[in-house]
Amino acid sequence: QVQLVESGGGLVQSGGSLRLSCAASGRTFSNYAMGWFRQAPGKERELVATITRSGRDTYYADSVKGRFTISRNNAWNTVYLQMNSLKPEDTAVYYCAARSASGSFGSWGQGTQVTVSS
Repeated sequence: QVQLVESGGGLVQSGGSLRLSCAASGRTFSNYAMGWFRQAPGKERELVATITRSGRDTYYADSVKGRFTISRNNAWNTVYLQMNSLKPEDTAVYYCAARSASGSFGSWGQGTQVTVSS
């Protein structure tokens, strides 16, 4: 499995921006499609965005479309989530995950807290 470490979370005011990073190690990063998920208190974990192995194709949840951008740098073994126009409802722990060829997200980071104040 690939090991993942997220960073970049923090406290930001509504309308602000943050960029999350997820550094991968242990396996060939470019072999994995990647995703960002989030989990708010008392809610189930939800998929936020995904990116294919090459970075050519992306997917976004409707709730973040137009505000968040997922990207990756395979030379640096890192995937990013640029979050703009943040809202209080974006407050959650954000996780990155690697999807194997089987289609399942089998490797997860420890999460990074994002808090958006109103």
